[in-house]
Amino acid sequence: MTNWVDLCIHFKESPLWPFTYSSCSFFSTIPFTYSSCSFFSTNPTFAAILILSLFRSNSTLSTHSYYLAMAVATVNTTVSTSFFLSTSCNRKLFTVQPLKQHLPLLKSFKCLRRRSGSIKPNPVISCSALITSKLVVPSKLEYVAAEFQSLREPKERVKRLLKFAAEMSPMAESSRVDSNRVMGCTSRVWVEVGIDEEGKVRVAADSDSEITRGFCACLVWVLDGSKPDEVMKVSTDDLVGLNVGLPGGSGRSRVNTWHNVLVSMQKRTKQLVAQREGKVPFEPFPSLVITSHGIFPKGSYAEAQAKYLFPNELKVNELVNVLKEKNIGVVAHFYMDPEVQGILTAAQKQWPHIHISDSLVMADTAVKMAKAGCQFITVLGVDFMSENVRAILDQAGFSEVGVYRMSNEQIGCSLADAAATPTYMEYLSAASRSTSLHVIYINTKLETKAFAHELVPTITCTSSNVVQTILQAFAQVPDLSIWYGPDSYMGANIKELFQQMTKMTDEEIATIHPEHNQDSIRSLLPRLHYFEDGTCIVHHLFGHEVVKNIKEMYCDAFLTAHLEVPGEMFSLAMEAKRRGMGVVGSTQNILTFIKDRVQEALDRNINDHLQFVLGTESGMVTSIVATVRSLLEPAKSSSEKAKVTVEIVFPVSSDSISETSSSLSSGVHSAKVGDIILPVVPGIASGEGCSIHGGCASCPYMKMNSLSSLLKVSHNLPDEENILSAYKAERFKLQTPNGKSVADVGCEPILHMRNFQATKKLPEILVDQILHPRESTRSI
Repeated sequence: MTNWVDLCIHFKESPLWPFTYSSCSFFSTIPFTYSSCSFFSTNPTFAAILILSLFRSNSTLSTHSYYLAMAVATVNTTVSTSFFLSTSCNRKLFTVQPLKQHLPLLKSFKCLRRRSGSIKPNPVISCSALITSKLVVPSKLEYVAAEFQSLREPKERVKRLLKFAAEMSPMAESSRVDSNRVMGCTSRVWVEVGIDEEGKVRVAADSDSEITRGFCACLVWVLDGSKPDEVMKVSTDDLVGLNVGLPGGSGRSRVNTWHNVLVSMQKRTKQLVAQREGKVPFEPFPSLVITSHGIFPKGSYAEAQAKYLFPNELKVNELVNVLKEKNIGVVAHFYMDPEVQGILTAAQKQWPHIHISDSLVMADTAVKMAKAGCQFITVLGVDFMSENVRAILDQAGFSEVGVYRMSNEQIGCSLADAAATPTYMEYLSAASRSTSLHVIYINTKLETKAFAHELVPTITCTSSNVVQTILQAFAQVPDLSIWYGPDSYMGANIKELFQQMTKMTDEEIATIHPEHNQDSIRSLLPRLHYFEDGTCIVHHLFGHEVVKNIKEMYCDAFLTAHLEVPGEMFSLAMEAKRRGMGVVGSTQNILTFIKDRVQEALDRNINDHLQFVLGTESGMVTSIVATVRSLLEPAKSSSEKAKVTVEIVFPVSSDSISETSSSLSSGVHSAKVGDIILPVVPGIASGEGCSIHGGCASCPYMKMNSLSSLLKVSHNLPDEENILSAYKAERFKLQTPNGKSVADVGCEPILHMRNFQATKKLPEILVDQILHPRESTRSI
């Protein structure tokens, strides 16, 4: 700083900025070019102290002037400018030497005041438009952290927070509304964000707790006047240094306040930027609002439920008549759209040979229909499902029963096709050279399962049981290697889940599987392999959309994720858990988390709206509704009780819905929760969904299974003129390379899974195949 005097030659041409420091008057000149900066005071000693406080950690002259500009731009003086200008100032410029002791800065600066809670900048005081450096927000964060760290006693930090709270003007009552509330705080907190004409972010915040107001004042000081990208770059990890270490049990909740207010500010900033750029907003996920008076579906859920509950009666009658006339059975995968599911469900009441299920049950149901006299089976699903139906019917002795698809074109599945390639068999060849188990997704061809099982002992899995299958196999078979396929997207999610488990305690891991701990999870990771060339564009695109949508629209909501269902929600919920806004655990853990948050809101007795993103299969929503309503019910008849509403958000495809009943054939199509009937839920209720998000319901191949296609095929049966030859399900090879029945060998991995689901252990026959592989199963 030896050339500090030289920097000040432009003093007379520069604007004056008065402020106070330790009850002394100061001026600073800040040219718009940032090429020079002058500093002087009525008290030369305090001037030197302030300069050191600002510049102690900087080595370049340009940074010096920037830091001073940044500091001055965010202060407020309590004494009029005219008073300072009339004071006889000592205009001596100082050359100062570094001091060893750090003197805190923030305690001397008052946060920028706002009039009537407005988020518009005060044109008289603020000069933050001058700030253009990317270091603004990080530097302010450092200053705030240093301020608290300089105070050793928690009581002193509380006093400092209360001081900041007192210096921040309250928000206007018109801004203290529910739409500006921040979720996850023990007290009521309001946040308002705007972007001014210069593109700067303007933030205002308030709380009914003075300590929380102090937190808000600090964040407002840090973020107000920054660029949107600067606001978005701040992570919750950056706030670790701002932990004031408050005494008592409130420390964690206070730390969460920093995080939740920041996340709320960032969410609003993103939305404002998107509006300014003319971007189309994300479509909200389907959701269900629970109140003391009932439940109310929102958005696409309401639309889907309406389509399902009120199908076109003319179409229903037309379908029933043709199915009865020609003795046709219908097996459909539950990834049909709501309109098709609604019509099939209504028709099923008049014609029993209609069944909607996962692919695991479709073929078995087709056999029952054939035994009941159906001459034709129509399959609404992708091609491997109709091929499986064909193979199982042939095995059961019903080769004369016709099986028809819904299109004369291929209704493909890229994942099933990926597992039916030489590349996949080469992947399994490596597995055949060690003590290995092949875990294959249920949604693959029966032929693939058979060929794979002859090469490597194989068990099928679903998104619901894949984690337990893998953990039990590792626990049950020493030195086992597991080869998962064909979905590389799910494989990566499984690997990520296990890596996250290494950060858990042994007790937490034991709740997932009692025979595992940190050491066992670490040891199994190198022996867990997944196929990296199995891609489903729907999984990838929809999975990434889920993450993006949650970060954009639901980052300030409570996030939940099931430990046994790998997916994008897992990492998001883990981050939310660290700031008290999420849970990762079992179904019961999720239910308890929701129950506790609702009870806390009721205990505060303040009107509130809680939003929970349900990162697991939707089947548990009935228990959530029952639990929440039991808590809200007492407030129904009391005028003194606050009104608390709970919104359950389903991060799923808007096309994906499931019956809440487990059995269509029972004639019961709705789950009843008290006096509330819940006929359908968004997403997959349970079972084999390719992912918990139900993205396959949006798959263009699945959408080829339309009502018009079903009616066309049905009206043209029996196919005497061979019009439907391209619609017939293909028959794959009847024998494996080792001369065995494809149906017999291909069904064995499915039977292994069913046995596992019943006993929670690998069947002994499968363990024997792993430990003592026959030579005949080692080559194709």
